[in-house]
Amino acid sequence: MLAPDSVRETRGCPVDAGWFPDPTGRAELRWWDGATWTEHVSTGGQVSKTPLTAAEPPAQGGPPQQAAPPQQADRGDAGISGELIDGSHAEVNGLGPTRQNHKMLRVGLGEPFLARQGSMVAYQGDVDFAYQGGGVGRFLKSAVTGEGLALMRVSGRGDVFLAHEESEVHILRLEESGISINGRNVLAFSETLQWNIERVQGAGIVTGGLFNTTLRGSGWVVVTTAGPPVVLNAAEAPTYADTNAVVAWSAALQTQLKTSFKAGALIGRGSGEAVQVAFAGHGFVIVQPSEGVPVSTAS
Repeated sequence: MLAPDSVRETRGCPVDAGWFPDPTGRAELRWWDGATWTEHVSTGGQVSKTPLTAAEPPAQGGPPQQAAPPQQADRGDAGISGELIDGSHAEVNGLGPTRQNHKMLRVGLGEPFLARQGSMVAYQGDVDFAYQGGGVGRFLKSAVTGEGLALMRVSGRGDVFLAHEESEVHILRLEESGISINGRNVLAFSETLQWNIERVQGAGIVTGGLFNTTLRGSGWVVVTTAGPPVVLNAAEAPTYADTNAVVAWSAALQTQLKTSFKAGALIGRGSGEAVQVAFAGHGFVIVQPSEGVPVSTAS
C-alpha cells in the first residue's frame, strides 16, 4: 500500500505515518499520521472511516510499534496536506484483485490475467500489456453476434489499476462454476477461467438472437455496473429482467425470452418493455439500475 507522506515529520514520535494493525480491533488497519491514530481504516483492502471514541481504552491508543512498519514511499510531498492525501485515498494492498474504491479496481500482479482493452488507468512496476486474441471461433462469433470482448493480457510484477467509464466494480470468485455476463460489463478475469461467446438459452430469431460471454472454471472475475445493482435469487420466485439492464447470471440458470408484443406496441403505445429474460432454477441474477440505452440529445 502506497501511504501518503503528508505528515512525514515525526514530531518527536519514533514511527512515521502509515498503515498499521488497528489497535481497537475494529478493522484490519488504521492510519497513523505520525503523531496519533486517525479515523481512516482499511479492511480487506476497502478504505473507510471509523472514528475513535472516548470509550477506547487508552492503553490501546498509543503509537504503533516500529516492528510493524508500513509500506511507504517518499513521494517528496512534505509540507502538503489536505483531504486528498490524508490517507483515505491511499493505495490498497494485497495480491490479486481488490477494489481501490467503488469505481476502480487494483490488481496486485502475481499471475497473469485478462482485462478489457483500454481499461488500464495507471500502473506501478514492471508490467506488460499484450493483445489477447480469442481465436478464430471467438472472432467469428464476435463479428456475427456483436458480443465483442476485446481483451489484453496483463503480466509482470507490480500493481495495475483498471476502470471503465466510471462504472462501479464488483469482484466475484468462481469455484468450478460458471457465469454468463454481458460482454460490455466484463472488466477483468483470471487467465485460469475458460471463456466463450454463447447464445442465451431460449433466445430465438424473434429477438434477433441474444448472446453473452460465459466464463467457467475456478478464478475471479470483475464485472461493472452502471450504478448500484440488485442481486436477485431466482429460486425464490419467477424472475424477469430487461435485456438491457441484466448484467450477469449464474450459468446454471435456465433462461427463456419472454415477449409481450401487442398491437399497442406496434403503434407507439406499448410499455417499452417488450422483451425480458426469464430465469428459473437455483442461482442469482445481477441487474443494474440502467438499461444502457443512449439518450438522444437531438433537438
